[in-house]
Amino acid sequence: MSRASGAMAVATMTSRISGLLAKVLLVAVLGLGVINDSYTVANTLPTVINELLLGGVLTSIAVPLLVRAQQDGPEHGESYAQWMMTMGAVLLVGATALAVAAAPLLTDLYLGSQTRANAALTTAFAYLLLPGVVFYGMSALLAAILNVRGVFGPPAWAPVVNNLVVIITLGVYTAVPGEISTHPVRMGDTKLLILGIGTALGITLQAVTMVLVLKRTGFRFRWRWGWDHRLSEFGSLAFWVLVYTIFSQIGMMVAIRVTSQGTPGSVATFHYAWLLSQMPYGVLGVSLLTALMPRISRAATEQDTENFVSDLSLGTRMSTVLLMPISALMLVAGDAIGVAFFSLGQGSVAAADRLGITLGFFAAGMVPFAITMLQLRAFYALKDSRTPAIINAIMVAVRSVLCYVSLAVLDPQHLVMGVAVAMSLSFLLGAIVGQIWLHARLGRLRTGSALISIARAAAASGVASAAAIAALGGIRALTGPLAPVPSAWLALSVESAVILVLSFGLLALFRVPELAPATERLRRLVRRE
Repeated sequence: MSRASGAMAVATMTSRISGLLAKVLLVAVLGLGVINDSYTVANTLPTVINELLLGGVLTSIAVPLLVRAQQDGPEHGESYAQWMMTMGAVLLVGATALAVAAAPLLTDLYLGSQTRANAALTTAFAYLLLPGVVFYGMSALLAAILNVRGVFGPPAWAPVVNNLVVIITLGVYTAVPGEISTHPVRMGDTKLLILGIGTALGITLQAVTMVLVLKRTGFRFRWRWGWDHRLSEFGSLAFWVLVYTIFSQIGMMVAIRVTSQGTPGSVATFHYAWLLSQMPYGVLGVSLLTALMPRISRAATEQDTENFVSDLSLGTRMSTVLLMPISALMLVAGDAIGVAFFSLGQGSVAAADRLGITLGFFAAGMVPFAITMLQLRAFYALKDSRTPAIINAIMVAVRSVLCYVSLAVLDPQHLVMGVAVAMSLSFLLGAIVGQIWLHARLGRLRTGSALISIARAAAASGVASAAAIAALGGIRALTGPLAPVPSAWLALSVESAVILVLSFGLLALFRVPELAPATERLRRLVRRE
């Protein structure tokens, strides 16, 4: 199990790094303007539709049913997986056909009439990218089947294939002369076709990779039709998970609609800053959830409230201690991160700086987001999918109001930053509401211990951030003025080293118990050396 976990961690890290490289190259090749905005919105549509069809429902219904079928015997498990692939393929193909037909309507839904983005170009990209709904959905379903069969590594590596194809596509795009026409938009434009088809090919090959891996396990596919009565057992759970997903997508739609009324490039800035802010949670937060959820689920099943609360409190405190210093780094060094990575090629220093500042505002909500996700899993472990949907509705409502307030009071070039602040504040609200709701249901939640850990992590991160700013000021006094990109790399290097080392160093010095697992592992590695 530890070997599998280590392999998954390496695969996840490689996937994140290759994904970051693809995003950096996209900005370098397309810049942060109208073309990237159009491409970004169109590339979001297949993931939205897949999420509504299979995303949340897959984990709440498909995986438990696959596990139960596998427990009834390998043959039954395989036939059930075949049935699920058949039903999934039919659902996805039908939804894809409808989505492609409704591409102009979807574009208008996400951009609105007041957008500064290019709706015609977005629709053209959507026609090319929406067929990817089938492959996004099948990739998720194939990954679930492989995981249930005990295969974890290849599904974690498959997104790397997608990222590599996108990187190669950008190389071909750059090599081909000319540029994408925006007035008028031409569907037969060579560069538009290269970018759209290449991106769709990436997710297609990701799905094909998992098909080949599944065949190597001995699995043989055949069409299986009919209705499975066991689906009824999960109907209520699926309904509320679908409600949760719908509210999430409404919140994202509002954010994109508002952001698209900012200056050109605002939607792409929003998208890349949001993805970058999710990277630390994707590596650390998800790993923590993966380790804790079996224990939390077991305690919930056995109605062991004491251990349930203990593990939930531990997850909250560890999320805070692990993510707070990284959140502080992104907040302090956000502009440096933006300029260092996103001012290459067609990317401008001003646009990259704005992206970095937006990243910092997103990062401010990293810890509340992680706590909210932990609370969500805790409610699911209690077989309650209704409460997370209600809490998400509250978050989305407040976030939407704040987004439109930002639209009313902020300059268009600052609008994307206002949206980032709105999202971070909504996560903070969600964490508070979730804690109150769990307290009402379970009683004492050891909230005091969590607040002490938050205060410690905030103090250590604050001291480290102040020290980093002072150290950078001293170094810049010695070096004198530098060009924007070298200056950004200098700031990023100094601030990363000081904030991370000093933050975690202070937490270790004061023997913060949540760091004990990490420090013990480091000691073992040192002893081996």
